Amino acid sequence: MSAWPVTVQAPPSVPEVLGRCRELVLPALQEAVGGLHPWVAEMAAYSFGWCEVGGAPAAAPGGKGVRQALAVLGAEAAGADGRAGVPAAVAVELVHAFSLLHDDIMDGDGTRRRRPAVWKAYGTGPAVLAGDALFALAVETLARAPQGPGAVRLLSAALADLVRGQADDLLFATRPPAGPERVTPEEYRAMAEGKTGALLGCAVALGAALGGAPEGVVGALERAGRQLGVAFQLVDDVLGIWGDPAVTGKPAGGDLRERKMTYPVLAALSSPVARGLPELLGRPERAEEAAALIEAAGGRTAALAQARRHTEAARGTLAQAPLAPRAAGELRTLLDHLAGREL
Repeated sequence: MSAWPVTVQAPPSVPEVLGRCRELVLPALQEAVGGLHPWVAEMAAYSFGWCEVGGAPAAAPGGKGVRQALAVLGAEAAGADGRAGVPAAVAVELVHAFSLLHDDIMDGDGTRRRRPAVWKAYGTGPAVLAGDALFALAVETLARAPQGPGAVRLLSAALADLVRGQADDLLFATRPPAGPERVTPEEYRAMAEGKTGALLGCAVALGAALGGAPEGVVGALERAGRQLGVAFQLVDDVLGIWGDPAVTGKPAGGDLRERKMTYPVLAALSSPVARGLPELLGRPERAEEAAALIEAAGGRTAALAQARRHTEAARGTLAQAPLAPRAAGELRTLLDHLAGREL
């Protein structure tokens, strides 16, 4: 008697994971934004790609929804229904949007996702106001959730680290490329963990906390998210120099024009091959020359190698935590994708 064939279901792809989580979170996110002052709500909707300037509906490119997916998967990894993580997902999406609005102003970036940035479309003052409103709404959203006080404390700690990371990122550009005042790789790692890792770690930890996970699991997920954040920032640094503008939505070499001390630059500066690099940084007309020199000095290779190391560290942290198998698998899939984005 022959056995029935066993069908092994393939794990969901990254677009499937992101799409499922987005479908779960979007109604709550739109409802939260819709409760803002109408003008502020329009700017927020524009930043999410939901409308044009003036409020006409749009289907512009929005974010991939990574942070909201991490929050949903965090709840599921704790054994809860993904809906338990929706307040966390809404809060981190609002904070992420707030940070991008202000980040574009600080960096002078006039383009975001192939459209004028909010400050270019509406003005600097209104964009700051919209960012402030999104931040306040994120705190209010969490305060209303179960375990609200503890969730707000988690978010507050992540925001403090994010601000420190942003401050260091801005200050790094004012420091000399050589000598005792130069930016060290250790300082870079701390900056990247704060600027990018804090919110990624907070997203998955908040979801787990709202899903009823014990403190040890919440802490492990937060550490994994922070490690992922460093890897994500390293890859983002590479994209900021060599990325395709059609994919990134920003001009190639933008970080070099702004004289950012990204990891590829720091790695290249330690090589004698890049002896002439300092005089090229911050000179828009020589950005292509600087990019070629950084690559020749091994800056691109070094940044991607570091990204792989931090990705493996995140995978190791996840492996040590008692997580629901399916959600843990989806977290690993998402992690590998984010640290290996197309360049």
